[in-house]
Amino acid sequence: MQRDPGPRGARRALGRLLEAVLASRGEANAVFDILAVLQSEDQEEIQDAVRACSRLFGALLERGELFVGQLPPEEAVMAGSQGATRKYRVWMRHRYQSCCNRLAELLAHPSFQVKELALGTLMKFVRLEGAHPLEKPKWEGSYLFPRQLLKAVVEGLLSLEEDRSLLLSQFREYLEHDDVRYHVMQAVTDTVARVASGHPEVPLAFWNNAFTLLSAVSLPLQESDLANFYVKRSELSDKWKVTHLKEHRRAFQAMWLGFLKHKLPLSLYKKVLVIVHDAILPHLAQPSLLIDFLTRAYDVGGAISLLALNGLFILIHKHNLEYPDFYRKLYGLMDPSIFHASHLPAYLVAAFAKRLARLALTAPPEALLLVLPFVCNLLRRHPACRVLVHRPRGPELDADPYDPDEEDPAKSRALESSLWELQALQRHYHPEVSKAAGVINQVLSVPEASIAPLLELTAFEMFERDLKKKGPEAVPLEFIPAQGLLGRPDDLCAQHFSLG
Repeated sequence: MQRDPGPRGARRALGRLLEAVLASRGEANAVFDILAVLQSEDQEEIQDAVRACSRLFGALLERGELFVGQLPPEEAVMAGSQGATRKYRVWMRHRYQSCCNRLAELLAHPSFQVKELALGTLMKFVRLEGAHPLEKPKWEGSYLFPRQLLKAVVEGLLSLEEDRSLLLSQFREYLEHDDVRYHVMQAVTDTVARVASGHPEVPLAFWNNAFTLLSAVSLPLQESDLANFYVKRSELSDKWKVTHLKEHRRAFQAMWLGFLKHKLPLSLYKKVLVIVHDAILPHLAQPSLLIDFLTRAYDVGGAISLLALNGLFILIHKHNLEYPDFYRKLYGLMDPSIFHASHLPAYLVAAFAKRLARLALTAPPEALLLVLPFVCNLLRRHPACRVLVHRPRGPELDADPYDPDEEDPAKSRALESSLWELQALQRHYHPEVSKAAGVINQVLSVPEASIAPLLELTAFEMFERDLKKKGPEAVPLEFIPAQGLLGRPDDLCAQHFSLG
């Protein structure tokens, strides 16, 4: 391909090739030049080529110029006696397949911009293939969807080598569509089974990517909500599984059970168990099937055992599961280590409380109304740290052992200090701040204070709220009201700043 120097010249050259291929079948060989740029090492050239392929094959799909049906070998067709139109469509379908394969490879490109563009282009082709199928229907009105192309996208997202969480976050928007979500669940089930059976030790990156994708799948609660389809249809048939919520729940169940039956990294056991009661159990067709995973998780020990028993309790309480060993296992967990498995050490909590209190000395009022209740909540939740406010013979302020410059909280000596900063803030000029700081003088046995309403509080809102407060109707100040700024009614200031 003859390219002009510079990115603009290359872009113009791609544009000319694109227009030529779309205008005349006699220029079809120029597709090779476009596809060649997809192999470039230059990031901008690759992006230009991806955009050109998007326009080219998008137009060919819409125009029906790609072969429809089981794709035959290219050599046999080109050497045969079939008509020119059929040869062209088979030949161009092979070029389209090469393009899709390369786009799937680009999901692993070092540049996130290239990955994102490749993903968007592949999903555009999914939508167009759905509207203009490249397979023949088995019967009139049968449901057609580009499952293989979407499966290639899923396999690219579930990398074995690198964390794809950022790209997966971009993919979440497609999971809002019912048909995409349904086929993604099936593709994930197949991919996890294939990878797990083909590798003696599955890499951690794959499990993390798979969990990120699985946890992004959220099913609708009612069948009437199944109305958001990525591939637009003139009408939906009741014969299609994709239109029934029970089929979505079956696919959801198969996906999660297929994932959870394998030996997962310990970090994933915790992540799954944290979301199991809200995001997984309510959508399973048969929730009791999760008992095998929960039993294995219990055997891991420590905090994971506690989380697993929580899941078992939900199955017993809400799904009528009979599990006679539940209380025996719960009783067996009651040893001294249970108090250390799921709680933070006191020195760490004290370090955070002390750091927040020190920063509060210079914080604006709207921030203090959020920070002070948060510090008090820390003390409520961790009684071992209440020594910070009950140390009457603590060090003087100029001898505070706390080291604010120490990066390691374990070495900051916060637990040896006190929260004298909160006592100082009890004399703050803003009455709401002084009131919030004064809470530490009370017994901290009441429920935690909710800080949710304070998360978005601004200085302007505080000012507006203070202006709306109503004071006493009449406050006696002096026997003779002041008439001027400096007390004399005839001075210069009184003429401009009269208080009367």
